[in-house]
Amino acid sequence: MSTEVKSVPKSRHVYTQDNEPSPFVEKIKLHGELIAALTSGVLILVAWGLGHFEYSTSSIVMYLLAFIIGGYAKAKEGIMDTLAEKELNVEMLMIFAAIGSAIIGYWNEGAILIFIFALSGALETYTMNKSRKEISSLMGLQPEEATLIQHGIERIVHVSSLQIGDTILVKPGERIPADGKLLKGDTNIDQAAITGESMPVHKTLGDEVYAGTVNLRGSITIEVTKLNEDTLFQKIINLVQSAQSEKSPSQLFIEKFEGRYVKFVLIAVGLMMFLPHFLLGWSWTETFYRSMILLVVASPCALVASIMPATLSAISNGAGRGILFKGGVHLEQLGNLKAIAFDKTGTLTKGKPVVTDVIVTDSIDIQQFLQVVASIENQSTHPLAQSIVAHAKSNGQEFISIDGIEDKPGFGVKATVGDVQWLVGKSDFVGKDEALAFQNGVAKQLASEGKTIVYVKANEDIVGILALMDVVREDTVSAISDLKNLGIYTVMLTGDGEKTAEAIAKESHIDQHIAECLPETKVNHIKGLISKYETVAMVGDGINDAPALATANVGIAMGQGTDVALETADVVLMKNDLPRIAEAVKLSRRMNRIIKQNIVFSISVITLLILSNFFQIIDLPFGVIGHEGSTILVILNGLRLLKS
Repeated sequence: MSTEVKSVPKSRHVYTQDNEPSPFVEKIKLHGELIAALTSGVLILVAWGLGHFEYSTSSIVMYLLAFIIGGYAKAKEGIMDTLAEKELNVEMLMIFAAIGSAIIGYWNEGAILIFIFALSGALETYTMNKSRKEISSLMGLQPEEATLIQHGIERIVHVSSLQIGDTILVKPGERIPADGKLLKGDTNIDQAAITGESMPVHKTLGDEVYAGTVNLRGSITIEVTKLNEDTLFQKIINLVQSAQSEKSPSQLFIEKFEGRYVKFVLIAVGLMMFLPHFLLGWSWTETFYRSMILLVVASPCALVASIMPATLSAISNGAGRGILFKGGVHLEQLGNLKAIAFDKTGTLTKGKPVVTDVIVTDSIDIQQFLQVVASIENQSTHPLAQSIVAHAKSNGQEFISIDGIEDKPGFGVKATVGDVQWLVGKSDFVGKDEALAFQNGVAKQLASEGKTIVYVKANEDIVGILALMDVVREDTVSAISDLKNLGIYTVMLTGDGEKTAEAIAKESHIDQHIAECLPETKVNHIKGLISKYETVAMVGDGINDAPALATANVGIAMGQGTDVALETADVVLMKNDLPRIAEAVKLSRRMNRIIKQNIVFSISVITLLILSNFFQIIDLPFGVIGHEGSTILVILNGLRLLKS
């Protein structure tokens, strides 16, 4: 069977995979530091053996090779960083200590220092890469190819060439290459990479689908709605990558402290080279040897490694659960949270009103009432009308034809069905006094619960009312309860009236509610909360929430919110899942606790090693083991945050 091949328009390009390096070469690059460290260790053994058999010159040559091969990577890193930052660092301390040991004839000790330092560096690189595994695996989920359908012909193109409005085909088991909406087909989508949902989500015509998610059932056709760089998937990758490069206040302090501390250590080493000889009667060789040990054990490697691995691990952990932190600073602050403010609509509530009550007179059947009202409202685009139509559909109602309809903006709808004239709308539209008197004033009671009332009049009499309300999410109460258990004060800021705000706050178990808030007044209330509670978060999803999100110490946006809210916020919940907020706070507090453990442990080890050296208890190899061992331990302690 022949296959027709046509040229691709210039605006597109066929994707051709570039030549990639072999897996062997990739492994060499990935584990280069470890290979160099192990080679250095083998050379040390050879050098020791040659020295034992009195081949001193050959032994020194082997030691030199061990110095060069094992220490090259760290020496280069230390020198480059020193030149760039104009500050000495721990790598330079290790280089000075190794060279100093060689000068006084301690070739073996100096080489062991290089070997263990190189091995520690390789393990540190490995563990840091492990903490970045979540974002690496996430990037691996990004499809590089898409099946473009153009003029009925399927073409394989690179995802970067897709344009808005393009039609693409996604077969069962394939990852969706671009954000779009479903044009053909019916399927279940695995959205775990985007929202963290464990269960597949059913998608039908017109539903949104996201790049990086998996089509589990039959072939589907999708219309592209966003360019590759603007997809939700790409935004997640960008957010996590920027978060991993942004340093927390604790990390910035430690890095600033490192430069000053290294200078202090060098001064202390300089004094130790001379003072013990004159004050304590040590030999020059002993003072110099002890000075080299001090260079090693006083180095703040463990202290410097106390924060970054823990922070990266926590960010990766959150990303895997649909919680995106835009930087370590926000993650750190979240653990100090004392109060949190919520927008109402779309955050605490579903954001769409639903029919909660239908009350009719004895003169009409409730099913007939729903059928007529829904048929009338089906002609309107008003949100309340759409909610009434959705309620009728869920009750299995079928629509009937309307003889005539007239929209009364701001009041309601006037319609004719057969020989009956219907009015659907506000109390003023159907007659205020009659509306208030309906069923002994039941509408007043419903309104006090924060519900919106729609009145229905047939000819001269009100025959029924419908009460609608933006209902609270199923998980709101549990989310608020979790936050309260963490000692966090909860507040709701809403533009709705007092009665509605009070009803929602009561149902949500919120500590405090503030009604009739404009965007600027939300900002003022956030400032007031900050002055009282110091660290305050704001949760929202709309454009009107953006100023408050920016004002709060930590802004948290719902993932399905507006682009402005997502850009402004410091933390993004990819799935509109409120309980994730408490999870994020717990993760932050756990991270802060581990960082404190690391700092206390590393300072204690440094102090113990310095004292042991002064009292001539430890030799250089044991000083190196104690120093580098503590560094590895704090890194591994930070990596515990990768676990849920």
